[in-house]
Amino acid sequence: MTIRTFMLGAACVALPLAVGIAPSGADAADLEVTHWWTSGGEAAAVRELANAFEADGKNKWVDGAIAGSGGVARPIIISRILGGDPMGATQLNHGLQAQELMEAGLLQDITDVAEAGHWRDIIQPVSLLDACTLDGKVYCAPLNIHSPQWVWTSPAAYEAAGVKPATNWEEMKASADAMRAAGKLPLAVGAQGWQQAYVLDMLILEYAGREGYMAAYGEGDEDTLHGEAVTKAFEELAIAREMSKGTNVQDWNLATAKIINNDAGAQIMGDWAQSEFALAGKKPGTDYDCFIGLGHESVISTGGDAIYFPVNKDPEVTAAQKELARVIVAPETQVAFNLRKGSLPIRGDIDMSKAGTCMQKGLATLEAGNTVPSGDALITPDAVGQIQDLMAEFFGGDMAPADAQARFADIIAYDK
Repeated sequence: MTIRTFMLGAACVALPLAVGIAPSGADAADLEVTHWWTSGGEAAAVRELANAFEADGKNKWVDGAIAGSGGVARPIIISRILGGDPMGATQLNHGLQAQELMEAGLLQDITDVAEAGHWRDIIQPVSLLDACTLDGKVYCAPLNIHSPQWVWTSPAAYEAAGVKPATNWEEMKASADAMRAAGKLPLAVGAQGWQQAYVLDMLILEYAGREGYMAAYGEGDEDTLHGEAVTKAFEELAIAREMSKGTNVQDWNLATAKIINNDAGAQIMGDWAQSEFALAGKKPGTDYDCFIGLGHESVISTGGDAIYFPVNKDPEVTAAQKELARVIVAPETQVAFNLRKGSLPIRGDIDMSKAGTCMQKGLATLEAGNTVPSGDALITPDAVGQIQDLMAEFFGGDMAPADAQARFADIIAYDK
């Protein structure tokens, strides 16, 4: 369900309640923060945020973790804001997810915090700030940069199969039979549409390039959507479907566990997988390895997480919200949180020398400007959901690549 659907369904009764009312009975310095960071590694990263927020001894972080993916959590978060029970702060992704909430005046204006911290000068890329800026006013604190264009590999799994650890997509395909023969899964992909959609996203970026990626997602260009590069991406997607058969888990972190336990050769998953490797005490370059994209040109998308602050009438809650916004962008918080989370920081003027070899690859790619906008910033949440549903159907059956491509093209063309 999209934000607009919530708006239409709740406007008559919920909108007046949602504007300016803090949760009843809440201590003014207590701030409930809703999010969907619930894996072990993610929980450790959340604790870094909470510790930074509570460091002055005045404010209290009230954890509002929602089990499941963002697709599960976002409707709950939006429903609460519209229904008159807003949290103090909430995670949402960079992009179009909060657009209508900003337009409706349901989110706190934190422009004064952004200006005092010179956010426009330090946040990179500045598009992260632009994504939550409306009519010159800032409504979120960008927290990190997440990119899904990563492949995580288990050297030990490949070695058990008697093959060289894969360093690109072609080597992954070439080793698939040997991996199967050794009882190893060639490719781990959790049985959820959003994870499967990341595989498609990576393949389109690989075969269509940055220009084609933007033409497809950003412009809905019919020639690109039906063209040879996207056709190739869907043909390779069918190969990925075959390579991933037998994954037998849904949650992404359980798919990551197959790499950690050397049960699978590779996983296509965002950089947040690093938090699970770190929690398990695994070292990059030794216990696991990584490459960006399909092992050829390194390009990442600059999506990620931001914290938004629903409007309330309590000045002490507002003060706590703005303090959290300031803390989120502070250098020490950026270092501590992102090292735990596996994500890239939103500011380039901090010391990330303690980052492992995989994160260093991401930092170098970002520094080189080899980026594209996140798909969340190019198509609507409704289109994102439809593509995820399509991918779940594709990976769960035997749909022909050409049929999937036609439906994918229709979804994006209609969205534009």
